[in-house]
Amino acid sequence: MTQSLYPAFGVLLVDDEPSFLRSLGIALERSGGINHIHRCHDSREVMEILARENIGLVTLDLTMPHLSGEELLARIVEEYPDVGVIVVSGLNQVESAVSCIKLGAFDYFVKTDEESRLVEGIRRAIRLQELRQENQALRRRVLDDTLERPEAFAHIVTADKGMRAVFQYLESVALTQQPILISGESGVGKELIAKAAHTLSGRRGPLVCVNVAGLDDNVFADTLFGHQRGAFTGAEQPRAGMIEQAAGGTLLLDEIGDLSLASQVKLLRLLQEGEYYPLGSDRPKRLQARVVVATHHDLAEKQRAGTFRKDLYYRLRTHQVHIPPLRQRKQDIALLLDHFLAEAAAELGKGKPSYPPELAVLLGNYAFPGNVRELRAMAYDAMSQHRSRTLSMAAFKRAIDQARGDEAPLHHRQRAVFAPDEPLPTLDEVADLLVEEAMQRAEGNQTMASRWLGISQPALSKRLKKRRDEGA
Repeated sequence: MTQSLYPAFGVLLVDDEPSFLRSLGIALERSGGINHIHRCHDSREVMEILARENIGLVTLDLTMPHLSGEELLARIVEEYPDVGVIVVSGLNQVESAVSCIKLGAFDYFVKTDEESRLVEGIRRAIRLQELRQENQALRRRVLDDTLERPEAFAHIVTADKGMRAVFQYLESVALTQQPILISGESGVGKELIAKAAHTLSGRRGPLVCVNVAGLDDNVFADTLFGHQRGAFTGAEQPRAGMIEQAAGGTLLLDEIGDLSLASQVKLLRLLQEGEYYPLGSDRPKRLQARVVVATHHDLAEKQRAGTFRKDLYYRLRTHQVHIPPLRQRKQDIALLLDHFLAEAAAELGKGKPSYPPELAVLLGNYAFPGNVRELRAMAYDAMSQHRSRTLSMAAFKRAIDQARGDEAPLHHRQRAVFAPDEPLPTLDEVADLLVEEAMQRAEGNQTMASRWLGISQPALSKRLKKRRDEGA
């Protein structure tokens, strides 16, 4: 398997000492997981490399033959302003550091500094470069209202502008190593979004999905990290964890909001250090997968309540996408209905039926607490009972009535119908408002409107006639 390069842009190490270049490159790969590295020991070749390669960050020695570091720094800042520069000098001089920062260097390190400080400084600069590139890409896509890779979203049926904005954001952050947090109610299609993020990343490895809800700390560690033989009773053979299985690809941790506090500590360390220990092993392994997490919980609320670690929450929300519920993208309902009916018809060996226009109105006025998953279940249930040329609405009505019956007590307890600072309307005024709203939602269909109002169609017709007579 070909190892994925990180970061997406190249890091150019410039120094006239080949031994320093070699040791720094090894440290970056071992400690930082940074392997997209170019090395240059001749300062005269730097500008040519920048013109030829996709370089996003340069580490630059100050004291070199031919062209000095300060000369190169000035040229890079002028000709390649989007390339970040870190100065790594053998001179521990405040004046030199201040001069370089004024010229446009991102940071200044001395070669005698601890190696870990230099590696962490380079990692920090890479993250800032990634964020800058993502912001530029997102701004370009939003202004142009374009998708560069629409095929990555072909499996998601939508015409909603909010979903399109999600797609544009995903394209902007697809190539970074940072985790993505996907939030949204159950059934909105978070796994489909994770699949699109994986496709956009260009990673050759697989997309591995793990539902972490209900896993205790030991099972979570064994599932993700794997174990060595003899790590615990019954561990007769070594087993690779899901992280290793997802190497070179994407690891999706679903229902992350249900993760225990003890497991949250392990996940935080994995994301911070980029390494992990299989159970029973004292040799760390590098994280070679991009981590994507999904949840239907409000993680901000959970961290305020103390059930989700604040440091992990902020680590995960580096890149966050929220999938709107189906009730907020009503134009997708008809598209999804057609898609699921065709899918169910093909699976059941039936022809795709037509359906009455009232069905679209009925579904458009339903809240869909189960979102896209609920609509799919309705379509499959209706198709399994379908016998005639036109699809019956009975299965949809039955499912909606049952769902509304289940949620009615809670709904009536929690919803505020009237504003407390306004006078109450009379019963006649309320009745007229209800009738008007029901007729508007039913697009003039009295049968559907009367059903929502809980009265007979003749009773509704009589009330409408009375209103017309009074208005005449």
